Amino acid sequence: MPNITMDRAIFENRKTELLPPQLDFYNLGRNVTAFSTTRHGGCITDNTVGSYATFNINRYCGDDEEHIRKNRMALCSLLGISDDKLLMPHQVHLTKTARIDETFLALSEEQKGIALEGYDALMTDLRGVCIGISTADCIPILLYDEEHHAICAIHAGWRGTVARIAEKAIDEMKEAYGSRPEKIKAQIGPGIQLESFEVGDEVYEAFAREGFNMSAISIKKEKWHIDLPACNRMQLIESGILPTSITVSPVCTYQQANDYFSARRLGINSGRIFTGIMNT
Repeated sequence: MPNITMDRAIFENRKTELLPPQLDFYNLGRNVTAFSTTRHGGCITDNTVGSYATFNINRYCGDDEEHIRKNRMALCSLLGISDDKLLMPHQVHLTKTARIDETFLALSEEQKGIALEGYDALMTDLRGVCIGISTADCIPILLYDEEHHAICAIHAGWRGTVARIAEKAIDEMKEAYGSRPEKIKAQIGPGIQLESFEVGDEVYEAFAREGFNMSAISIKKEKWHIDLPACNRMQLIESGILPTSITVSPVCTYQQANDYFSARRLGINSGRIFTGIMNT
């Protein structure tokens, strides 16, 4: 776990009803903090039960705004940043990547919200800015180019995976920062795994039409099952990232819905995992 300065006072005052967020940290290299949130820690009130309990910072899934605000405050305190440096797009299952630079940071909060509408990946080379994406069965991917101090967070649902968002995000990093794929390290975070991701024929056919190796990423039971983590890992390798530089989380969000949000298990009106990365 990285050496992060934590303001303990924010958590020790019971009136705030906050606990330290419990995060899964990833080792992507020096001078970078990478993690996924779990359902544990954060704001504990009568309004944080059921499908939103307890740590959710996504404003687009129907949760209470005060709950979200307090959880963001808890996460920012843990990371040692201000709230305006914790960035998340409004995802739409497409393949656009937004570049976060000094010009973006100078925008008002309202302007930032507008600027982050419709993106499913963020990238930056700034320090002290945490970029991340939200998932609840979809696949989160973090990329770290230590050579150029560039980072990227990618939301890869099945639609984004079919549309090869991981490959396109790497191309964006190459153009923006001069990133070399063979120098990038990647973390595939918690998401729905092969055994739990049952799909209809139309989803299977969408992957097949795009030329994916279906024998390697799918199995047939009563219905088709597709291995989204494996499919995204293949895309990373095809883009030039070394297999030894890719780590895949073993967590299945559907099977472990007590610890991680799963829209298939809990319903759409539920919290979301935040998978973030920050140059330090």
